Amino acid sequence: MRKPTLQDVARAAGVSYATADRVLNERGNVAEKSTRRVLQAIETLGYERDLHAANLSRGRIYHFRFLLPGGDQSFFRSLRQAVEAESTVRRADRIRFSLTEVPTLDSDALAAALERLPRDCDAVAVVATETPRIADAIGALSAARIPVVTLVGDAAPDLRAAYVGIDNIMAGRTAGRLIRLAHIARPASAPGLILPVIGALSARDHRDRLEGARAVLDGGPQLLPPVAVDDRHDLMRARVSDALQQNPGITGIYSIGAGNRGLIEILAQRPDARPFTIMHDLTPTTRYGLESGLVDAVIDQKPAQEVALTVDVMKALSDGRGLPDPSRDITPTIFLKDNLPAAPNAAPLAALSEHLPIGETR
Repeated sequence: MRKPTLQDVARAAGVSYATADRVLNERGNVAEKSTRRVLQAIETLGYERDLHAANLSRGRIYHFRFLLPGGDQSFFRSLRQAVEAESTVRRADRIRFSLTEVPTLDSDALAAALERLPRDCDAVAVVATETPRIADAIGALSAARIPVVTLVGDAAPDLRAAYVGIDNIMAGRTAGRLIRLAHIARPASAPGLILPVIGALSARDHRDRLEGARAVLDGGPQLLPPVAVDDRHDLMRARVSDALQQNPGITGIYSIGAGNRGLIEILAQRPDARPFTIMHDLTPTTRYGLESGLVDAVIDQKPAQEVALTVDVMKALSDGRGLPDPSRDITPTIFLKDNLPAAPNAAPLAALSEHLPIGETR
């Protein structure tokens, strides 16, 4: 059965095609009686507007802005690369992208970038930490009718228009379950000691993952207070080394954010007595950790899929259409040494080992 056309709507309403088109596009100068008849015909026939064709006829070009963490951290670099890839794929949809890099976990810098963002776009996507100033900046954009989509972590949930990313509490619970399984043979008198490592508590995704892990580990291995490393590999190396010296009985490490190069370097120094270790996001660094047997599991959040879904959500918001539910479409993947996909531009493990100290921070 064919879909009803605007010509069908005009015929059912007893008006000309031009009149039906004026009503549909809200161009005015149509009698109220005729407007009511057109709207009734649209509802009766179940007419659905072809937004793509309408936008082409009007010559509309969408403009989407992304504010993403900069630097050489592998995960955020993969997000930026995904935006660049989408900018090529979406040219046929007349979508233009702008990408602004901001310092990782620098809340003031991100707030300033949001505050000075030109009001010339249809939607904004941002990886945001949670501070009152950032919330105010997101609220100001929303008040200016520029919807804001948050990525990776669901910051400012009462002000943003949508969140695209994994359920971070679920991801944390998954990590906690893996840790419990790894400690299942331990006696009740010594259930294990787990060190969580975060970037910052102001990062909603880090906080949610920690909460999820804590809920599952309750009554099992003891969770130590989290060590914050600002997603920096040098702080990771220094602060985790201190924690291991102060608590030599640590049996597990849950690295919730970035800076994993520093942790890999620590683990490489104790291959026969290392704690059970879980990291997030499949990057060259975490892949090397799995392949070399220094890391036990990596929970990945599919950054390319995340960006593609974000663009779909931004377009839906711009068109005034119902939103998809991206949280249902992005399920974290658990990677072990045994189920790794082929690496892009695969290099021998030894080459990765040589490259790691200077080339990766995630």
